[in-house]
Amino acid sequence: MADNVGNKAAHEYHLGTPVAQEGFFVKGAAHCDWGMKSRLSRVFNPKSGNTVMLAFDHGYIMGPTAGLERIDIVIPPLIPYVDVLMASRGPLKACISPANGAANCLRMTYDSTVLYDDMSNGGGFACDINTAIAMNADCMAVQTFIGGTGEARSLELLSRTADMGSRYGIPTLGVVAVGKEMARTEKFFQLATRVVAENGANIVKSYYCDGFERVAAACPVPIVIAGGKKLPELEALEMAYRAIAEGAHGVDMGRNIFQSDSPAGMAQAIGKIVHEGYTPTQAFEVYETVKNG
Repeated sequence: MADNVGNKAAHEYHLGTPVAQEGFFVKGAAHCDWGMKSRLSRVFNPKSGNTVMLAFDHGYIMGPTAGLERIDIVIPPLIPYVDVLMASRGPLKACISPANGAANCLRMTYDSTVLYDDMSNGGGFACDINTAIAMNADCMAVQTFIGGTGEARSLELLSRTADMGSRYGIPTLGVVAVGKEMARTEKFFQLATRVVAENGANIVKSYYCDGFERVAAACPVPIVIAGGKKLPELEALEMAYRAIAEGAHGVDMGRNIFQSDSPAGMAQAIGKIVHEGYTPTQAFEVYETVKNG
């Protein structure tokens, strides 16, 4: 039985060897059924193999977030420039047209709010598989607290969601949360992303870090990086570029888009990097053009 004593550090990642896709373009999904592949083909662009997600689920733990005070005004104009909307069911139903054209990633679980120092303390299902089916979800998102007090509970929720998703052909996105006590290091993200994938996630959302190419190589399913806190626009574009170059299959930006001086410009610039291979400088020119246009 595996344990945490006497383990050797991993060292062979075969970075120069591409993953065998076996007839389907999404990493790790070659043996999934037709419905799962159909939904993954909406989440990931079949031409680039990547995705741009727009997260606006911050209110489920934070309440009104700067830039998201009026979801009905802020988000709809950005939809043409992204592939996936990541949100809780309330704002999707209240603020977003069902005919919007983007895929939707539905948050399935709840956590403790910012009123608690340790937000991993609580957690459970915010909605069930019937809700996901009724809302025509293309993906289901579950927060995981690797190394936190809520680790076991969140992994149970992830596994149960993955089971339901497999039954109905809906992919599961495992979201790696980083607690206050955890360092954002390559070692942590290698552990967290691999654990989330091994417990059934079809996609993993995590953060970019030094050594990310090894994190991505060791994860058997696609990693989409989280944008995290608001950065200067060029820095956010540089992070996205490095992540894609080192093996990520997309970015999930929230604050780095809707808190930008030009949300539409930033969304378009991110898309140019993720889908068309623009450099950060080229993408920043797109952002500036839209901003000043």
